[in-house]
Amino acid sequence: MSSSQAQGSDGPGDNMADVRELEPDAEDHRPGSSASEEETIRGEHDEDHIADAAILEREEEPPSADVPIPTVEVDTAAAIPNHYREIVEASRETASEDGSTDAIPRLVASPIGSNLSIPDDTPSIQGSVVSSMGSSALPSFARRPGISPTPSFRPFDQRFQSRIASPHLSSPRPSSPGFLTGHGRTVSVGSQFLLDSSETETPSPPWEVVRWTRLRKLNSQAFSEAGKRNFGTPTCLAVTANIVMGTSKGIILVFDYNQNLKLIIGPGTKAVESGPITAIAVSADHSTIAGGHSNGNIFTWDTTRAARPFLTIPHLDPSQLQRRTADGHIPNVAITHLGFLGTRHTALVSADDRGMAFSHLATRGTGALGRTVKTTRILGRYPDSKPPLGKTLKPSTVLGFSSCPLGNVEMATDSMGLTAMLTPYLLVIVSTTPIAQTQHKSARPKEVVAHSAMTGCLAWFPAVKLKVPDPSTGSQISKVKLVYCWSNVLTVLDVDEIPADDKEKLPSLKFRARSRWTCEESIAAVQWLSRSVLTVLTISQRLIVLEDRSMRMTEAFDLLGKHIYHADLFSKQLNPLVEQLDEEDPSLHGVVADAFYMSFKAYKSRLFLLGFNDVSIGALSNWADRLIALMESGDYVGAIQLATSYYTGDANKLTVGLPEDANLRHSMVQDKLMEIMSASLKYVFGQRQKRKDSAADTHLQELAETCFVACQSVGDEDFVFDEMWNWYEDGEVEGIFLETLEPYILGGSITTVPPVVVKAMVTHFVGKGLESRMEELICHLDTSTLDLDHITLLCKQHSLYEALIYVWNQALQDFITPFLDLLALLVPLMQNGRYSGSTNPIEDDLYAVNALKIFPYLSYVLTGRVYPTGEALSEDIAQKAKAELYWLLFSGKSITWPKGSNKRLLTKPSQSQEPSFPYLRLILNFDAPSFLSALNEAFEDSFLNDSPEKQAASGSRPRDLPEEQIFGLTVDRQYIVSILMEIMNSNDYETTDTIYLDMFIARNLPKYPQYLLFPGSTLTKVLTGLCKFPGRDLAEDAQLSAEYLLSVYHPPNVNDLIPLFKEAGFYRILKRIYKNDKQYGKLVETYFEDPEDQEAVFSCIEVCLRPQAGLTRRQVQDVHHVIRQHAAQFVEIDPPMAAKTIAKIAPELHHDVLGSSSEQPGLQYSYLKTILEPKAEQRPTNSPDRDLVEQYLRLMCKFDPAHVSDYVGLVQSTNLRLDNLLPTMEEMGVIDAAVILMAKEGQVKEAMGRLVKHLGTLESALQGLLSGTGLDSDTAQIHESAEELMEALRKYILVGIWLCQGQTKTVREANSGRRRQKPTLEDALSSDEELWLDLIDVAVQITKQISAALQLSPADTPDQEAPTLPLTENDKIITLLRSLVQNTFTALLTSTSAPSSASTTTAGMGSNLSFLRILRAFLTRAAASSPNLADLRSVLSSIFAAYAYEESILRLSNRLLERSLFVSVNEAVALRQRGWRPRGSTCEACSRRVWGPGVAGNVFEAWEEKQALEEKRRKQRKELVSPNGVGNDGKVATDDEEETYVGKGKGKGKAPSPRIRQVDGDVSIHDVQEAQDPREGRPDEAGAPRRREQPPLGPLVLLACRHIYHQRCLEELLAKDGQGKEKEYRCPIDG
Repeated sequence: MSSSQAQGSDGPGDNMADVRELEPDAEDHRPGSSASEEETIRGEHDEDHIADAAILEREEEPPSADVPIPTVEVDTAAAIPNHYREIVEASRETASEDGSTDAIPRLVASPIGSNLSIPDDTPSIQGSVVSSMGSSALPSFARRPGISPTPSFRPFDQRFQSRIASPHLSSPRPSSPGFLTGHGRTVSVGSQFLLDSSETETPSPPWEVVRWTRLRKLNSQAFSEAGKRNFGTPTCLAVTANIVMGTSKGIILVFDYNQNLKLIIGPGTKAVESGPITAIAVSADHSTIAGGHSNGNIFTWDTTRAARPFLTIPHLDPSQLQRRTADGHIPNVAITHLGFLGTRHTALVSADDRGMAFSHLATRGTGALGRTVKTTRILGRYPDSKPPLGKTLKPSTVLGFSSCPLGNVEMATDSMGLTAMLTPYLLVIVSTTPIAQTQHKSARPKEVVAHSAMTGCLAWFPAVKLKVPDPSTGSQISKVKLVYCWSNVLTVLDVDEIPADDKEKLPSLKFRARSRWTCEESIAAVQWLSRSVLTVLTISQRLIVLEDRSMRMTEAFDLLGKHIYHADLFSKQLNPLVEQLDEEDPSLHGVVADAFYMSFKAYKSRLFLLGFNDVSIGALSNWADRLIALMESGDYVGAIQLATSYYTGDANKLTVGLPEDANLRHSMVQDKLMEIMSASLKYVFGQRQKRKDSAADTHLQELAETCFVACQSVGDEDFVFDEMWNWYEDGEVEGIFLETLEPYILGGSITTVPPVVVKAMVTHFVGKGLESRMEELICHLDTSTLDLDHITLLCKQHSLYEALIYVWNQALQDFITPFLDLLALLVPLMQNGRYSGSTNPIEDDLYAVNALKIFPYLSYVLTGRVYPTGEALSEDIAQKAKAELYWLLFSGKSITWPKGSNKRLLTKPSQSQEPSFPYLRLILNFDAPSFLSALNEAFEDSFLNDSPEKQAASGSRPRDLPEEQIFGLTVDRQYIVSILMEIMNSNDYETTDTIYLDMFIARNLPKYPQYLLFPGSTLTKVLTGLCKFPGRDLAEDAQLSAEYLLSVYHPPNVNDLIPLFKEAGFYRILKRIYKNDKQYGKLVETYFEDPEDQEAVFSCIEVCLRPQAGLTRRQVQDVHHVIRQHAAQFVEIDPPMAAKTIAKIAPELHHDVLGSSSEQPGLQYSYLKTILEPKAEQRPTNSPDRDLVEQYLRLMCKFDPAHVSDYVGLVQSTNLRLDNLLPTMEEMGVIDAAVILMAKEGQVKEAMGRLVKHLGTLESALQGLLSGTGLDSDTAQIHESAEELMEALRKYILVGIWLCQGQTKTVREANSGRRRQKPTLEDALSSDEELWLDLIDVAVQITKQISAALQLSPADTPDQEAPTLPLTENDKIITLLRSLVQNTFTALLTSTSAPSSASTTTAGMGSNLSFLRILRAFLTRAAASSPNLADLRSVLSSIFAAYAYEESILRLSNRLLERSLFVSVNEAVALRQRGWRPRGSTCEACSRRVWGPGVAGNVFEAWEEKQALEEKRRKQRKELVSPNGVGNDGKVATDDEEETYVGKGKGKGKAPSPRIRQVDGDVSIHDVQEAQDPREGRPDEAGAPRRREQPPLGPLVLLACRHIYHQRCLEELLAKDGQGKEKEYRCPIDG
């Protein structure tokens, strides 16, 4: 058979011979079958299966008639019993799943609308963002009670926008189907195809993902007890035109698809003596079967003559194995993989579990004896082979193995015999023909999880011819591809053929890893279900379905119930790769998984599983199966949703048999989708007819929404309005249909609706009171489909004026009629020229609200937009509409409309004559602000310009244009404003209306100065009107308008207008006028008067008074005068900013500003703080004013007393007046600051007296607090108060110490320059010693008095015998008291000691006479005041005990420190003496030996010289200690003192060379000096110079990494690296 004859149409399973259909046993239909056989994954009842008439074939080309796909026949009794049977008639022919991909259609978006007609700030059609700057308050629209515009209406800051076109508000209506969620039925799966399965949990679908069928007849023969006894247990499976199984007794069983046992191969031959079948293969034409056995033998069998083997390939015998005369499998090593090459019956490849693979090519001949087999090793090594030099052999095996099958198109790879092999380390692809040659190698990917289960598998897919070009490559032929898996990582490899230059040579192959996917667990087996679908079996027996290109997991379910056959084939060989307490090695695996590849096969889009007890065949349910399953379960909504997702491509396509090409997919699915919708509507409404009483409408709503989405996706609106509308209308539930239709109309996806549906829509929405929604719907429809008479009548009847206007404008191009209709609403409201209420206020309000739509209508049309949708009008229609409206408003008369009729709209029907411009007056009387706002937008339109286009239109053929067109084209801005000024200048309009005209003119004149021209008197009158605005809430708009006008108009009498501006509060205008006139005083005063911009007065003053301003003296005085007048207000605005400003430009005004704030001391304090304590970068250069400093100190005593002492210590106090400050400080209790201040003034004695007095006050307070405590006192509060008093005592004692120390230093400095006699103990105390005495005395007295008070207080007496006990509150107070005395004595001892003395203990008292004199005076005073010194014993003993304790602690610390230091130094010395040993004996750079045996350079002689030199030095050192050897300076002169010690660092060494330099660095080095022969260069005894035998070695450098170099070699290497000669050496090897 030729190659072309053997090739099928789709991959590995397409090259098969005749096959009959599999017929399951009749037992499958018995209700009494066992439970284990009834259900597997989804249940195995055949009545639950869908007939294979609905199963779509997946081949790219239809197979021949005699080669059908293996299918499962189902009894006719299992046919679909209900009326959905017609849906099952799916087409048996489908296109390829390959094709171009279209973009996924987007679902319809929800409409956006609003309920209110409001102006907004969106730009007009001309692109202007806003007419003018200003506020954004929403306006009112009518001048009457309830809806009258307040003076805060700002017409020129807003944009009119209709309710329908508003993007800000949305009307309450059902959401768009684009956002529909999945419906509520449990069996619905519509949502799971629209959402990512990883992000949502969906209910289980009603279909079986894979429909499994047990081959019971086959199972009864192969797995029964008799079958196992006769044939053995099945061990492997191969599926082609037949189902082939190998058994444990070495027998091969061949079944056809009727489950008949056709062949039993092997009995009575050597095959049964070779052990179990471990591998099996079938040739491309299905006529030859090969079996590999556990002992290494391989037999091939011709199925037509199966009595004896067709070919025998034995394993090597011992002699061949020993002599290595031939290649072959080792005896008793199981054949694990087997495959045929191409179309040949005599070319095979095989692999065994020892990791060896061979190709077997048999010569031609007759019979088995007439052929010889040539075996070639293509992978692995024999066990006794020696490994390559320096390498060790790792344990290996062949985990995956497959030869490339044939496709349905001839390729070069068909004749190359490509074979892929997967080992634990490599993927190897070899070509076996004409010679074995490696084509590709790939290492295991890094993504493989460390310590995971070791698995490996692979599968080829051949090249096939496509009906539709590949969407990614555009080719008609798909590439050969290989999928391979290591552990949990799956990779798809594409094989490209590159033609050779020589046509006779085979093309070269290029392998490219295209896709990679990572599984959650290790993959045990993989198969191609089709060209685009992969099936993966994991080690936990979970089946996963993947799409090839996207690598998307589409299905996943367990197969544990199938009990798939698996065997442990590799763990013994790969045991060293399994973890053995070495978790650090990532190459190890946790376990070697069992092999599944022999039990998991795919053929013709069917899966075959070999179990321990049966064989099963399964097929993925295709798209038609899944739709039918949903329909059978009653979920018609889910079926429509799923079919829609299939049509749009949102769901999985390839897995369910749909092509990628959108056109092909649409043609396949559209008809079925329409059939499902038709059948669903028929069924649902049929059931509703039967159960009218219990019928619910919720499912009808859901069905309608789903059908609308489907029809929109398909683009078939006829189905919606023909069949679907008829069903809902006949069922009297047309409201559901219409409300479902609404969002599609509003979204713009449906614009054409039949008149009958429109009529029903109006009836429905109006009947439910939803007129506004109906109005919005009409405005989104194509008016050509509407019955104009009926629609206009309904719109007027229900006041749907927006819809009415839309219909008139769009359908009839009439813009005057709807405007007259709106004007007609105003006539009854404005009978007296103003709004006059009637007896029916509700009706009046309704009229007024509808009449208000006249203003957005004018705004839209006069700017070229469609009302109310906001779309742009065409240029011709827009020009016509604008001209007509301008003619209607400004023609000056009432008109007859339509032309030729006698209908005339009269604004004053009760009067005999109409006023001029009747319609304009009517609108202005109703709501002038809103009209001017609309006109403000219209002014931005270019229609009012004198453009050439407009002139051409008006002057080309005026006779061809109607009157309204000719007049409208002549209207311009100047004419409009002139008419408005003429009409609104009368006494008929109040200021509340005329102010808006003034604002309108003021704002538009700067915009269009070339189109508007007014005399100065008119503009002055406008300015005057703006200043006389009717309400304060219009002040900002009026001022803004005046600013606009003054930007282009400069009145000659501006000074006459200043009083008006002041009265109106136009401060911005006044500022500009004063600034231009250089009236700086009035300018500053205006800033003070402006309540909204007072903070800007600081920058104004600074700008005015800066030196660069160039103000005259008079102008400066005016500014100063204004500041003085408003000084209080100036400070109140911002005190720090006021202080900075005055300090910078007018410091002479400080006193005036502060004087104005005398009643607000807090502001004065903040002001002065900014001046006197600025930030570091703002320090003043000149000294501050004394009065300001004194005032600041007095205020600080009140507002921040804690900071007074710090500030007093910093300020220059030589000029401060103590009489002014001390009373305030004493009153506020700031004694520490008073003491510091007095000390700075030289009143040290007085300062100490004040301090002692204050300490006595604190003592009395504390003593009174402690002695006054009773049983009813709050103990916690008393202790808190006592702690505060103790803190105050500590603070003031420290102040006294500071005072005494400063005085001691001053006295010492004064006496340092003159000579004085040595003091004695009998001398009188000096002034500083007197201070110390007073301080010590008061500290001791306080301690004594408080301690006595505590002894008498109700608290417990502290136990001084047990200091380890916890302290009470009294103990804490006593401790704090004694610390006061200790701190005082410590400070005294430190201050009175000599400057060079560092001792602070009592040991230094003997030489410190000042301390002793003070102590003696203290004791004398204590003896005089208290004859019994026992009172002081406890105090003094505790003080001296503390000093003794501190001294002992210091001594102990020194002792411990010395001991630790000695240990550290000793360790360092030991480490330095240890030295380093070089790693080698040669220089790492030049490879010359530098030490050890064979070293050059006379090293031994140099060493002898060095030893002699050291001996000489030792003798000299001995002589130094003898009297005769000591010189005058204690040294003995020697001639050998040039020797120096080098090698500082971790290494050490001595060298005689003075060239050695010490090297310090991060890397410790050890310099070894060359041992140079000292005799070199000296004449020998005979006088002949001594010849240098070897060049000198030079200094050596030993690095911490133990590499050794010559110093010059190392420096040369570092210089090459760009480092040069550095102080630190770096190893070039280790860095």
